[in-house]
Amino acid sequence: MKQGLSLRVSQHLALTPQLQQSIRLLQLSTLELSQEVEQMLDDNPFLELTLDEAPREEFGLAQADAPAQDDGHEAEVAPDSIANYQGDTGTSAPNDSENPAAAEDAPDWEGDGGIDIAPDDSEWGGDAPARKNNNHDGDDVDATELARSQESLQSHLHRQALALRLDDTDRAALSFLIESLNDDGYLEDSLEALAVSLAGDDLEQGEELVHRFTVALHLLQHLEPTGVGARTLSECLTLQLNALPRTVPDRDTALALCALPIELLARRDVKRLAQLCGHSEADVRAAIPLITRLEPKPGRRFVDVERNIIVPDVIVVKAGRGAQVRFRVQLNPDVMPRLKVHDIYANALKSHKGEGHQALQQRLQEARWFIKNIQQRFDTILRVSNAIVERQKNFFVHGELAMRPLVLREIADELGLHESTISRVTTAKYMATPYGTFELKYFFGSALGTETGGNASSTAVRALIKQFVASESTKKPLSDNQISEMLKEQGIECARRTVAKYREALRIAPANLRKAL
Repeated sequence: MKQGLSLRVSQHLALTPQLQQSIRLLQLSTLELSQEVEQMLDDNPFLELTLDEAPREEFGLAQADAPAQDDGHEAEVAPDSIANYQGDTGTSAPNDSENPAAAEDAPDWEGDGGIDIAPDDSEWGGDAPARKNNNHDGDDVDATELARSQESLQSHLHRQALALRLDDTDRAALSFLIESLNDDGYLEDSLEALAVSLAGDDLEQGEELVHRFTVALHLLQHLEPTGVGARTLSECLTLQLNALPRTVPDRDTALALCALPIELLARRDVKRLAQLCGHSEADVRAAIPLITRLEPKPGRRFVDVERNIIVPDVIVVKAGRGAQVRFRVQLNPDVMPRLKVHDIYANALKSHKGEGHQALQQRLQEARWFIKNIQQRFDTILRVSNAIVERQKNFFVHGELAMRPLVLREIADELGLHESTISRVTTAKYMATPYGTFELKYFFGSALGTETGGNASSTAVRALIKQFVASESTKKPLSDNQISEMLKEQGIECARRTVAKYREALRIAPANLRKAL
């Protein structure tokens, strides 16, 4: 085999560490980004958090283009602070997190991308996002602090157990059962399974534990909230009915119904229920409303509501009225970390050329990269949000029924970004609007054909289905086929199977379960 030399020209994309970090930060949620920032603050001594309040500037669809400034080579003139950050809503060069060239030509940053706003309560309604109070007067507490101060179900039950006069063994058994409850207040594992988990192969000890757990379960089911410690839904409802006074009308009939298979009660087959429980159909009809008023999940009000708190990344503010109505998009300043490079350490590194200088210089560069990538993340979120609001302006004026079809490719082509970048930006990022807080992906929907040859958004169709169901007769609810025919009358081609899929996504029960007695 003859050896030789040859030249070959090829192109390939190299994922540098900075680009990899930029992509990863872009797809993080607000909570994950906060954790990432805390981790970086602990690891990198050149990075520090500043608490100074920078002036906040607004961003809107009508904002004039900000002139882009060339910041030179990023390794030498990288931005050292995110406390003075202003997103660019203009039409400057695309700032794609997956485009290495975009990282070199980033615009200069000023401002922090947000503004203190106080829209009228009548405009935002009950779904307005919680806004942080900056008065620092100690009288108001934000939603997160309230969530953290809420008592858990286990703590509530342990506090009640302290009032019971129990020996150490029974108290330990009761405590073990309390800690074995799920978030809804149910005991998912059987007493035998719990005993085996503690005793192992020791049968005698296992039988003793089952006896102790049986006594402890009886005590647990007499604590508040009523129904806690149940193993099944039927048992939970029965516990709540037994706690009612005997004088409550239809209590005995309701107890008899709860003893039957719960599937029959869900179908509301009155005739079958009356035959099985031995009561008249009139008594069964009167007892069902009593059962529906019971709490199927006793631990619901103790669930940590902090999990359900959604902090919006961007806020849409309505400005103007009538034909002059405009919508301004701005970043939420409460989710933006205020980071900067530690000036003292950075200046000390310039004058120090001894051992370890190269490693410290690398850590300083990592801090600058991290700040710049966070700036780029918020800039991309703002640009995508502006494009979404511009495309879905009718939604912000008229609501869900005016939503138009929109796919990721449209926004990607408009902003000069890749579809995968748009997907990362719209995942786990939220927008606060006058109609509530929505994930950015909510504004994207497939198209359904219409008789006029146009397209209708699947989101608008779901809103229309919800409207049909809300206005239906409770004695004769609409079937999926009837809803499909009603949509055809509106000029929308939607098959019965598609209606069923949308109805399930909206968590609307089938027609037979929506029927009122």
